[in-house]
Amino acid sequence: MSAKTAKLVIGSKEIELPIHSPTVGPDVIDIGQLYAKGDVFTYDPGFTSTAACDSTITFIDGEKGVLLHRGYPIEQLSSKSHFLEVCYLLLYGGLPNAVELDDFETRVTRHTMLHEQMLNFFRGFRRDAHPMAVMTGVVGAMSAFYHDSIDVNDPWQREVASIRLIAKMPTIAAMAFKYNTGQPFVYPRNDLDYASNFLRMCFAVPAEDYQVNPILSRAMDRIFTLHADHEQNASTSTVRLASSSGANPFACIAAGIACLWGPAHGGANQACLEMLEEIGTVDKIPEFIARAKDKNDPFRLMGFGHRVYKNFDPRAIVLKESADEVLELLGVESNSILQVAKKLEETALADDYFIEKKLFPNVDFYSGIILEAMGFPTSMFTPIFAVSRTIGWVSQWKEMVTDPKMKIGRPRQLYVGETKRDYVNIEDR
Repeated sequence: MSAKTAKLVIGSKEIELPIHSPTVGPDVIDIGQLYAKGDVFTYDPGFTSTAACDSTITFIDGEKGVLLHRGYPIEQLSSKSHFLEVCYLLLYGGLPNAVELDDFETRVTRHTMLHEQMLNFFRGFRRDAHPMAVMTGVVGAMSAFYHDSIDVNDPWQREVASIRLIAKMPTIAAMAFKYNTGQPFVYPRNDLDYASNFLRMCFAVPAEDYQVNPILSRAMDRIFTLHADHEQNASTSTVRLASSSGANPFACIAAGIACLWGPAHGGANQACLEMLEEIGTVDKIPEFIARAKDKNDPFRLMGFGHRVYKNFDPRAIVLKESADEVLELLGVESNSILQVAKKLEETALADDYFIEKKLFPNVDFYSGIILEAMGFPTSMFTPIFAVSRTIGWVSQWKEMVTDPKMKIGRPRQLYVGETKRDYVNIEDR
């Protein structure tokens, strides 16, 4: 029993509920026995005030703009580390030494290829299928090709499934992209790092060699790192809910991809680019800034502010540096959308209205700019997000299935429908 308790009075009944204190963050009232003791449920649409689990992976303080992975600030990880090292940290709980990192990177690299028969699965989709539709189907189908890693009760199979998902997701996303564009699939290469391999699989063609620019590779690695995990968001919660039933890991991650596809979640950077296209030219920015300030106008600036971060998005500070490097490398003169993005950023950062309301550019704004500059269509923005977030989903899945307190998810409801009524025969209606 926790040392601290909360008392809830319901009519003449008084219920004592334990309060748990985290290592960081607000205390949590344990309502696990509320129905048994008080014959009542809680009502919390969106679960915004409900902790559905305990976790040691990621901590967010939105008021202070803090994001920690296993205790390490995201600013340090994204500037001093790289994506696969962060993957190791999230998956195993600590930073690896040189030998451990080399072994992990080797295992991931050696699993990047897909089962050859899976290529036939791609060809079952329409040519113009959205890459997210393809990814959802292909990842879910992995359980039909990798039977030796679907037993969630076997520690070794869990390990193999984890490595396979981290390794193969970039290949699946790149193949979905190639299939959509009508170009031949490009196989992964073991001599390239994770981000460079992904860029090559997306943009190389058999007719000529493709050299990955290190600035672009570094920017992609940062995008992967900054989106790796974000606590109990919608897609992560979906993965956990699916895994609570004992479903195989590939089915659980496919469920996460499906949830991420929603425009309110993984589609934010795509919505940002669509907004920039709507603005169109630099000279129209003052007009749209004025509309954004008008409470009676439905227009909103996408890519500014964040639901969780009430101060600033710590990931955006890091990604702005990469955005500046990429735009300097590739230039913005020939791309009106990127010109609009740069001018909009300058205008918003200098405008008292946005400063007062803390509507700073977020990670979606900068990632959208970078991906647009690299040559990705907006339809690939969310698949790239899915590649990034796979390690978070896998880590959260692994943590949940090994938790001795795990039970199948079963939210309750506030029923507001009809009360009991008798069936009326059709001739009497």
